[in-house]
Amino acid sequence: MSSSLPQATDTRSDSDSPKPSQSLAPHASPAVLALTALGIVYGDIGTSPLYAVRECFSGLHAIPLQETNIFGVASLIFWSLTIVISIKYVGFILKAENRGEGGIFALLGMILGAGDPLAPRWRSLITIGGIIGAALLYGDGVITPSISVLSAIEGLEVATKAAKPFIVPITCIILLALFSIQKRGTSRIGSVFGPIIVLWFFTIAALGTAEIVQSPRILLAISPKYAWLFFKANHWHGFIVLGSVVLCITGVEALYADLGHFGRRAIQSTWLGIACPSLLLNYFGQCALLLEHPTASFNPFYGLVPSVALYPMVALSTMATVIASQALISGVYSLTQQAMQLGFCPRIRIVHTSATVKGQIYIPAVNYALMIACLTLVLYFEESSRLAGAYGLAVTATMAMTSLLFLAAILRVWRWPLWKALPPVLLFLIFDFSYLGSNLFKVYDGGWITLGMGLAVTIIFTSWLKGRAELKKQIDTNLLPLDDFLSQIERQQLVRVPGTAVFMTLAPVGTPFTLLHHIKHNHMLHDQVVLLTIQAADVPFISDENRLSVERLPAGFYRLMALYGYMESPNVPHVLKLAGEQGVVLQPMKTTFYLGRETLLTTGRSKMRPWRKTLFAFMSRNATNPSTFFGIPPNRVVELGAQVQL
Repeated sequence: MSSSLPQATDTRSDSDSPKPSQSLAPHASPAVLALTALGIVYGDIGTSPLYAVRECFSGLHAIPLQETNIFGVASLIFWSLTIVISIKYVGFILKAENRGEGGIFALLGMILGAGDPLAPRWRSLITIGGIIGAALLYGDGVITPSISVLSAIEGLEVATKAAKPFIVPITCIILLALFSIQKRGTSRIGSVFGPIIVLWFFTIAALGTAEIVQSPRILLAISPKYAWLFFKANHWHGFIVLGSVVLCITGVEALYADLGHFGRRAIQSTWLGIACPSLLLNYFGQCALLLEHPTASFNPFYGLVPSVALYPMVALSTMATVIASQALISGVYSLTQQAMQLGFCPRIRIVHTSATVKGQIYIPAVNYALMIACLTLVLYFEESSRLAGAYGLAVTATMAMTSLLFLAAILRVWRWPLWKALPPVLLFLIFDFSYLGSNLFKVYDGGWITLGMGLAVTIIFTSWLKGRAELKKQIDTNLLPLDDFLSQIERQQLVRVPGTAVFMTLAPVGTPFTLLHHIKHNHMLHDQVVLLTIQAADVPFISDENRLSVERLPAGFYRLMALYGYMESPNVPHVLKLAGEQGVVLQPMKTTFYLGRETLLTTGRSKMRPWRKTLFAFMSRNATNPSTFFGIPPNRVVELGAQVQL
């Protein structure tokens, strides 16, 4: 069978909702949900105080330590957290859920699956927008573990300058340990994430409050007047520093992506009740410290910590950053799984690390790629201040893409009139493009890394999507109508042998080429023949009641159409079990699966560019074996090859 899983049309129904095993939200108490959400949702945002303020005053584009600038940075941080996170994401974006799930792919699926079919040009444009936004998140997944852990360990340098030579080695050891335990799954350690992050938030809030008490006038920075005075005094330099201020909202896309695990209410309550107040108190505390002690700009976060508590704080910071890194790593796994299901990515081996929680997955190839990339960044940049130059560009570009897709969603799904939809989205875009524009100055400082990662992933996704479409077109062109085939079978009276043959096919119509090749070479058929097509829907989950449709055909033939959500993994044995409940009797030990394996020739006349053809052929050859991907017993599989020209 071809490895692409093309999107189905609007297949949603009221019963297509996540099962309890797929999400904590349906059955956990509000307190448990809130505690767990703190440990997973806010790891990245919550550890930003380690470096956000510092980068404004001692980074590559630092501004002078003047009172106007300190008040201005505090004001910008306050309004960034308020407008971007509290209003945009918590107030608006979280409402854009696809059957309870969030994230850029969920938003994309909701747009494509709503209402009348989109015109091909608009569908392609929206799909490419979603792919670009998702691709840029991979850059965030690489940089977050690197900069977070490195920033935490740099606290040792505040305690003693003798620790400086050991900061990079210690960071690399922690990252190696983090990626090494991924194969064991995170379900066992996930229960301790929440309490650690709660301790983290209360600690940073207490540290910030203690300093605010010493300089309460810093609270005047809540007024947007100080942000205006900041830009008036610094002009273009102030705009460039905005690229450092944006570090306080990195990780905001994870907040949206985790919607399905915890629900909107748990995320909203924990943000407004704990995370946001704690962050603001710490940021204002750091700025208050700089008003009285400008020399603390070297590392204002650890400047808040009493010397006696410095080493315990480094330990707590390290644990918090490991948790933040774990959340991003798990997010990249989930993003890759969704990309595979939506037909954007070739098959990659997925390991399910929990028998009860479907979201617990481990992808070895992605894990090793992330590990190598993170270690390379740490060894290359060596300091979190230098690495911060690469941070923020991917996040702000994804934020802007989310705003544009959100506009499409409220126009197409919610049916808002344009006059009602534009004002909030324009406000969001003003902030998004301001942050994005300021981060463009970071391209030379390291932003090229995230752009390069995003471009590479975009090329892979679009090449695979285009290649599968061209391959399907080639196969469909040569398809023999099934009615014609069945009539020929009845006339020829082929030998029928006991058992069942399952032919997996990409096309839900016509006769699979694997079946034609089987007849050509073996001159016989099994008593029962099943034509099985697996397609991906534009919803996260499909209930078993709506997963399978069965069509009974003449001559012992059946056509099965199985749907899987983009957050599910296909499982052929389970599909056949569902078919048995609908009257298709299948005996596993008497069932043979026939899969097609295409040998791609890049000498055809398709519209794909030669380099895309070569890349697509390479990915196709190296994709995971389909029997493994679809959960088929390898000893029951027969592969039949064919040459296809692109």
